[in-house]
Amino acid sequence: MFRWGVLSTAKIGREHLLPAMVEAENGVLSAIASRDVSKARALAERFGARHAFGSYEELLASKEVDGVYIPLPTSQHVEWTAKAIEAGKHVLVEKPLALDAKDIPALIKLRDARKVLVCEAFMVVYHPQWIKVRDLIAGGAIGRLRHVQGAFSYYNVDPTNMRNQLDLGGGALPDIGVYPTVSTRFSTGKEPLRVQATIERDKKFGTDIYSSIRADFGAFELSFYLSTQMAARQVMVFHGEKGFIEVFSPFNAGLYDHHRIELHNQNHSEAQVFRFPGTQQYRLEVEAFARAAQGGKDRVFTLEESVLNQKVIDAIFRAGEKDGWEKV
Repeated sequence: MFRWGVLSTAKIGREHLLPAMVEAENGVLSAIASRDVSKARALAERFGARHAFGSYEELLASKEVDGVYIPLPTSQHVEWTAKAIEAGKHVLVEKPLALDAKDIPALIKLRDARKVLVCEAFMVVYHPQWIKVRDLIAGGAIGRLRHVQGAFSYYNVDPTNMRNQLDLGGGALPDIGVYPTVSTRFSTGKEPLRVQATIERDKKFGTDIYSSIRADFGAFELSFYLSTQMAARQVMVFHGEKGFIEVFSPFNAGLYDHHRIELHNQNHSEAQVFRFPGTQQYRLEVEAFARAAQGGKDRVFTLEESVLNQKVIDAIFRAGEKDGWEKV
């Protein structure tokens, strides 16, 4: 069994990843660390972890941990990923891994030197609905892909929330902008060449709170909008010459809508609905990671892919400061 350690008692861990580790068929939650050891002990007791530590360093030094999950604030991801690699641990780190693509190659070098697995936690690439979208596009179900359209928004104006704290890596693009980009890249196997963007920042927080983005992939175009201060919505549509695919809850399946995609033909005379009830994308993620860490052949999201995705986000930020196109 793969023995997991978790750095911090963050909400995403409590609500999604820790339950997934407990339910996983090939792993066990071994340890939790927090700078407040009482919080670590409480969460360890809740989820049945054998060990609780009052510092991240103690957990990384533990021989009872094979790999760590890092859900710390975004601004700390690179630092603690590097420390975990140096400690010889496999690492699953929350997205976004970095706030600049230039910070990732050093982690690749460390990963290769210590011969460990390091992945950014994009759970969507493990969900069968996205694998189905990829297969439908590759199989010609919608003919030539011409346009991808997306949206991801929620409403959050809490000043204590890290998503509204610029120094912690907050903002819409780092938090949710990564999803339309990664899902389009995953589904098509293509990379954008250039981007345009309009970005609005909160006058109080300084974080980006609204973006409208256009990305040129050469053969097709991606357009999407994001916001941390709009009514909650998620959707992705892949529109081709012979039909289109709509993903109704693309990133938080089961929360925004049911686990389903629809394939429509050219004139709307036929539609196929593909449902994936009960899918636990976080469990699929941690199980695939554990198998890969132990020498399995599971496809995982590599650091090389993280560089490519972060380059898109970096280019969008640059494009927001100018008129016209910005090269990725």
